[in-house]
Amino acid sequence: MAQSSQLRLQKLASYLCPYWQKSSLGILSLLIVNGLGIYIPKLISQAIDNLEVAIEFNEFLYYVLTIVIFASIMCVIRVLSRILIFGVGRQVEFDLKQKIFNRLLKLEPSYFSNNTIGDLINRATSDVDNIRRLLGFAVLSISNTIFAYGLTIPIMLSINVRLTLLAISVYPIMLILVKIFSNKLKSQQLAVQEELSNMSDLIQEDMNGISLIKIYAQEENERRAFSEYNQRLLDVNLDLARTRNILFPLLISLASSSLLILLVNGSSYLETGELTVGNFVALIIYIERLIVPTALLGFTITAYQRGEVSIDRIEAILTVEPKIKDYKSPLTFPQVVQGSIKSQGLTYTYPGSKIPALDNINFLIQPGETIAIVGPIGAGKSTLANTLPRLLNIDIDQLFIDGYDVHKLRLEDLRKTIAYVPQESFLFSTTIKNNICYGDPVKEQKAIEFAAKQAQIHTEILNFPQQYETIVGERGITLSGGQRQRTALARALLVDRPILILDDALSSVDNQTATNILQNLSTGTQKKTVIFITHQMSAVAATADRIFVMNKGKIVQAGNHAELFGKPGLYQLLWQQQNLKKLSE
Repeated sequence: MAQSSQLRLQKLASYLCPYWQKSSLGILSLLIVNGLGIYIPKLISQAIDNLEVAIEFNEFLYYVLTIVIFASIMCVIRVLSRILIFGVGRQVEFDLKQKIFNRLLKLEPSYFSNNTIGDLINRATSDVDNIRRLLGFAVLSISNTIFAYGLTIPIMLSINVRLTLLAISVYPIMLILVKIFSNKLKSQQLAVQEELSNMSDLIQEDMNGISLIKIYAQEENERRAFSEYNQRLLDVNLDLARTRNILFPLLISLASSSLLILLVNGSSYLETGELTVGNFVALIIYIERLIVPTALLGFTITAYQRGEVSIDRIEAILTVEPKIKDYKSPLTFPQVVQGSIKSQGLTYTYPGSKIPALDNINFLIQPGETIAIVGPIGAGKSTLANTLPRLLNIDIDQLFIDGYDVHKLRLEDLRKTIAYVPQESFLFSTTIKNNICYGDPVKEQKAIEFAAKQAQIHTEILNFPQQYETIVGERGITLSGGQRQRTALARALLVDRPILILDDALSSVDNQTATNILQNLSTGTQKKTVIFITHQMSAVAATADRIFVMNKGKIVQAGNHAELFGKPGLYQLLWQQQNLKKLSE
C-alpha cells in the first residue's frame, strides 16, 4: 500500500515537473503570506500591551496603518498564489487530456472492444478533473497547512509553552481520525467513479440506439434501466457524503475546541501576570489561524483520495502499450506500389479462442486484380480483410504486399497504400463534403464530386438541401444505410490508394447498383487491386476476376465464376441459395 502511494506521488510529481517554476512561485507566495500572517498578530499584541500603559496617537496610528498595509499585501500575494497554483492544475488537466487522446489514437480497435467508450470518456473528463483539483486546491491547502503550522507553532511556543501544548493537544486526535477514514473515503470514491462510468455507457448506448428504442417501444425499459443506474450512483454518492459529513464536522469541532482550551486555561496566566493581555490575544489569533487549514484537512483528504483513484484509472490508459506497433527496424515502401498481395500460411486466432479464425491461408493476388471473397457468416472474411492494414496483430512472414512483409512495414506507410471501407460505414457529424475528403482534406471540389460519381452517390447529394454542405448528423444518422455506405466508398476512392478493400461495404445497396459500382472500379482503375467481401453473388459473377470461397477460416475454393459454378461445392450452394431467396421474394 505504501509503495502504491509512493508511486502515485511520483506520478503527481511528473505531472507537475514541466511547471515546477510556476508551482514553486505559487508555494513561495504562500510562504510569504503565512510569514506576514505571523507578523500581524505580533503587531496587535504590541499595540494592546502599549495601550495598558500609555501610547501616543501617532504611535497607535502607526500600528493601524502597518497592519492595514501588511493585510493588503497578504491579499494581493494570496490572489497571486491561487492564480499560479490553480493555473498549473488547469495546465496539467490540458496535458493529461491531450496525452490520453494521443494514446487512444495509437491503440488497436480490439482495445475499444474490451473497454467501454463511456468509461474511457469518464476517465478523460471526470478523472482528469479530479487530478486538476488535487493539483490545485489540494496543493494549495497542504502547502498552506504546512506553512501555517511550521511558522505559527514555534511563535506560540515562544509566548507560552504550556498553553500552546494544551491548545494543540487535540490535533493528534484529528490525525488519527483522518487515518481511520482515509481508506474508506478512497474505496467509496472508486465506487462513485465506476458507477459514473456505467451511467455514461448507458447514456451513450441509448443515444446511439435511440431509433431502435423507439421502433421496439422500449422507452419504459430504458427508463427503468437508467433509474437503476442512477439509483446506484445516488447510493454510492450518499455513502461518500455520509462519511464526509461525519469526518468534517468532527475535524472542525476538534479544531475549534483548541480555542476553548486556550480560553479556559489562559485566564489563570493573566491573573498571575505570567501572560500579558497582548500575548493572550496573539495566542487566540494564532490558534484561529490554525483552525481553518486544519478544518480544510478533511476536504484536502477527499481531494487526495479522489486523485489517487483517478491517477490509477488514467495511468491504466497511459501505460497500456499498443499491441500493434511499428517493427523495431521498419522497412520502407518504394514510391510506387504495384499492389500485389501474397499470403503464406496466414493464421490468426482471436485472444481467448481456441479455434483459429484464419487457418493456414495461402494465395497470390496480382496487381490490378479484382478479387471477391464470399462465404457463410463467420467464415473469416472480415478477419482476412483486417489483417491487410494490420488492424489485427498477425505474425511475421505471413502476409506480403509487393514482396514486403506487412508486419515489418511502418504502419503509416502500410495504411497509406490501402483504402478500406469496413462493414459499418462510420460517418462523422459534419458535412458530406468533409466526410468524403476526410482522408485528404485539401482535395478540390471536382475530385470530391468525381469520387462521389464513382460511388454513385453524386446525384443524390445534389438533391439534398445544401448538397455537399449538408450536415449528415451524428454517425450519418440523416442518411439511409445505402447512402452512408456509398459516402464511405467515395471517401475511400478519393484517396486513390493502390489497394482497395470493401468489407461487405455495399450490403445496403441493391444488386444492380452494387454491380455498376464494382464494374466502374474494375474498368476505371486498372492499377488498383480490389478485394471485396460480399453476399451479393450476382455482383461477384459480373465483376470479379477471381473468387475466394471461405469456410471455417480456410479458402476452400478459388477460381472465376464459370469455374466454380460448374462444379459441386460451397460456391454453387451459395449461388443456389441466393437464387432461391430471389424467387421467394
